[in-house]
Amino acid sequence: METRLPLDARAIADSAEGSTSGVSSVPKNLDSNLRFGFLIHDVSRMRRIVVDRALKPLGITRSQWWVLAFLSRRDGMTQTALAADLDLTKVAIGGLVDRMEGGGFVERRADERDARARRIYLTKAGQKLVATIREAVDAVEADIMSVVEDEELEGASGVLLKVKTRLIELIGSDAEGAGDIEM
Repeated sequence: METRLPLDARAIADSAEGSTSGVSSVPKNLDSNLRFGFLIHDVSRMRRIVVDRALKPLGITRSQWWVLAFLSRRDGMTQTALAADLDLTKVAIGGLVDRMEGGGFVERRADERDARARRIYLTKAGQKLVATIREAVDAVEADIMSVVEDEELEGASGVLLKVKTRLIELIGSDAEGAGDIEM
């Protein structure tokens, strides 16, 4: 299902030329908004690189630590729900869970209410690995954020929360689960 945003190419072009053509939601300084979007993307990408490096000695991939992170918050998710939350296909999450189950970090159990469904749970080894990952990530995050004052962080978090809320509104019902991620 394609999500349609309220802006079209003409509205963006009109905004760039200073025209108001009846579209009040077009920002006056589109360059600043685009730059902000690129910064969010770049910071996220570079943060993943730094965290991946910190977790490499643990022998865990980013996909695996994301599975563990989601299960640590909502243990017993169905494979379908986990795939949706991670934006992966059922086949991709199936292979990933197979490997993690083989490593002893997760286990599949039959759903008590629906015999067709299987739920995924962290094992003791998985819980221990989550704790180890959290320690490593906490240290990396502290280092990354050491250059940011508390007031700056609060302000930036407020802005990002507003942007996230608006994105959820624009996405609509397709945003199922998007609000579940803690900040």
